[in-house]
Amino acid sequence: MLHSISDIEEVAVVDPRAERLKELKRDFPAIGTFQRLEDALDHVDAVIVATPPDTHARLGMMAMHAGKSVLIEKPLATSTLDARRLVDTAEKLGLVLAVGHTFEYNAAVWKLRDLLDAGELGRIHYIDSARLNLGLYQSDVNVIWDLAPHDVSICNFVLRSKPSRVAAWGSRHAHSFLEDVAHIQLMYDEPEVTANIRVSWLDPCKVRRTTVVGSEKMAVYNDMLPDERVRVYDKGVVLPSDPPALAQMPMSYRVGDIHSPYLRFEEPLLVQDREFASCIATGERPSTDGENGFAVVQALEASQISLRAGRPVHLSETEFRMSFEPEHEELSA
Repeated sequence: MLHSISDIEEVAVVDPRAERLKELKRDFPAIGTFQRLEDALDHVDAVIVATPPDTHARLGMMAMHAGKSVLIEKPLATSTLDARRLVDTAEKLGLVLAVGHTFEYNAAVWKLRDLLDAGELGRIHYIDSARLNLGLYQSDVNVIWDLAPHDVSICNFVLRSKPSRVAAWGSRHAHSFLEDVAHIQLMYDEPEVTANIRVSWLDPCKVRRTTVVGSEKMAVYNDMLPDERVRVYDKGVVLPSDPPALAQMPMSYRVGDIHSPYLRFEEPLLVQDREFASCIATGERPSTDGENGFAVVQALEASQISLRAGRPVHLSETEFRMSFEPEHEELSA
């Protein structure tokens, strides 16, 4: 995919597995191959980090200290402390730092935000998001850090905001120490909306769905329906103008048309990578910049704290924890 972007002349791949590099070289003879990032840095202008989450901060810092702009796969880091250091380093060195929140480059998610911005759904009551599948189990992070970054990113994007409080519940079934099923509640102050997120590695059906319920209409983004990714439902409840009698229904229901708007869909990963290359050339900030990634990591860490403490957590608690964390020398090496 990177070869199709005009701003990119050459591509190199870093992988410690020699056999994997041989396979890639056979399929793509023109690429450069390296087993260590350190060896590749003198041969590239920018780095895309697509590795296990607990390595994101270390590799991102290594690349930036070598003067390379970086696109880091979600999540940006596995702590707000490391995420903030990445953001501050990019700012200090004048480098582009982007995060792989690919759904923010998805035409269906853009349409959801357009519907909210235009007021077509009315006042937003709540958002419900589900990301379920059978696997893939990770070895370094639980299901929240693996799957929920997408949903937190989508909610922040369509609401043009970030949550103030988070509550999370989770359980372990097939894994001994990492949660494989979790529920997250994001509470936003402006607009005053609650988003409920359900993620699972242990579900028989693959689900990628976000539902936005408004006072006028409802919209569903279903990524498993390529021809009708977004459906707008003219459905809702109508409150009575006068207080109802005890024996009467407290409201009536409105059922209207279902509309699927046309989307000019383009592969989100390609759109994301193209913007990253363009930002390196122009010096502009990417849509999913470091601050964008930090906001998602902050919500994820608050979810992790809530999971352990069994209570809602204000996002300011992550900043309080940051102020007491010692410096990690390995990140600046």
